[in-house]
Amino acid sequence: MKFTEKISNQLNELLVKNYDAEKGYLNAMDNVASKDLKMFFKRRASERSDFAKELRTEILMYGEIPENSGSFKGVMHRNWMTLKSTFISSDEEVILAEALRGEKASLAEYNEIISSDMIFPPSIDSLLNKQKKAVQAAINNVKVQEELVS
Repeated sequence: MKFTEKISNQLNELLVKNYDAEKGYLNAMDNVASKDLKMFFKRRASERSDFAKELRTEILMYGEIPENSGSFKGVMHRNWMTLKSTFISSDEEVILAEALRGEKASLAEYNEIISSDMIFPPSIDSLLNKQKKAVQAAINNVKVQEELVS
């Protein structure tokens, strides 16, 4: 496998996760009543859309084909969030807990790729670390939102 394919495969994994996160946040936005939480989820979805665009650009720069959609696992997670919020009265707390779980999984994915044996060009390394820091900040923000809701 060529070096560019290896890089693209790694970036495509993150790209799919970001598609899933964006859709998950849009789904969460539709399932909460609070205007503040709606805006919070909208900002997170927009951030993940930006992440996906950045990753797509890098993949294309290496002459490879970026993924076009999220994963089956992401669809299942969003459906689970909707189902839980339908049957549980404190749905905002449940949705925030699921968002936190998703962000932690995303952070683990970034950590795994960054700490892998793959040596990325400086531009990609910088991009991945910038996005990882934003995911960590999102985790902290979700925790703050949880405190405000409870």
